[in-house]
Amino acid sequence: MTSNPLPLNLSRFGGCTLTGALSVTTQVRNSVTVVHGPKGCTHHNFSLLHATGLDNDHVIIPDLISTGLSESDIIYGGEEALERTLDSVATRHFSTIFVLSTCIVDTIGDDVVAVCRRNRDVPVLPIPTAGFLGGTFQNGMNNALSAIAETVEPCRKDWSVNIIGEKNLENEVEENYAEVTRLLSALGISVNLRFLRDCSVEDITRLGAARLNILRDNALYTVGERLLKRFNTPYISSYPIGLEGTIGFLESVAGCFGVPCLRVVREEKNLQDDILTEFKDIFGTSVTFDPIAKSSDSFRIASEIAGRIGISVDRDGCRVPVQDASPVGSTGVRRMLHQWRRAIHA
Repeated sequence: MTSNPLPLNLSRFGGCTLTGALSVTTQVRNSVTVVHGPKGCTHHNFSLLHATGLDNDHVIIPDLISTGLSESDIIYGGEEALERTLDSVATRHFSTIFVLSTCIVDTIGDDVVAVCRRNRDVPVLPIPTAGFLGGTFQNGMNNALSAIAETVEPCRKDWSVNIIGEKNLENEVEENYAEVTRLLSALGISVNLRFLRDCSVEDITRLGAARLNILRDNALYTVGERLLKRFNTPYISSYPIGLEGTIGFLESVAGCFGVPCLRVVREEKNLQDDILTEFKDIFGTSVTFDPIAKSSDSFRIASEIAGRIGISVDRDGCRVPVQDASPVGSTGVRRMLHQWRRAIHA
């Protein structure tokens, strides 16, 4: 587990559509992302991705190249600049080139798709990422995941799941993944693919092999539906969230695979009881939730956990943190309660 404190995850997902798509495409090994627009858009996002990696104890140097549109390009059109950039990048032995558009490019009307379709020795995949009409970070993620999924052919199913749409910029992405795999392992189920985190192009060809897709959260609904249509793969709409949500997750996954889960559920409930017992020293205290997050799910889960250990929620109580991202699984609840204990005993 990273030793870094837990700053706001919320700020990491308040960026533009371009940033959301970059959080996906930069996870494909031996690929490059061409940002069609002014240099500033690329510079800003390179700095964000690099700084986020450092925060998470994971140094990443994303392969980003800008077409570097000048004022002249913006006035007369930037398609030639994109063509030159793609011709140059195509000689550098990348497995795939992703092309992301910026707001200014959509404004001036460049036909990015037509330029990307011209014959080259490497696949070039354009992804719509201009958000000047109200696109969000989540739209960028969804667009990138859906576009990449469309390049993959269906294949034979096996006894596995895909993890879809991990929040690659959140602080606890690996801890959350480890918790999900722990729960899956208890049911005898393995992970086929993390779509999309630290994958090769060859890895992505296995996307259709999983029997079930697990979405990181409900905001990926459109991606889940796209994968259902293309690969006939059903999906669960969220990670296991909170105590009751974790039990429900186990039951849902077991139902999709047709495996018994009574023993696993009983053991998980025992684990949850043990976790709550670890925090006897804060039973009966009064707290108020630090309004970091605006997510109703976050406050609902926090209230569930407080009720389980006899903590009352009062406006004048000790302020305890509630992150925008709800705690994943039973171990996520333990991490949250550690934060509450530190706040209460501070």
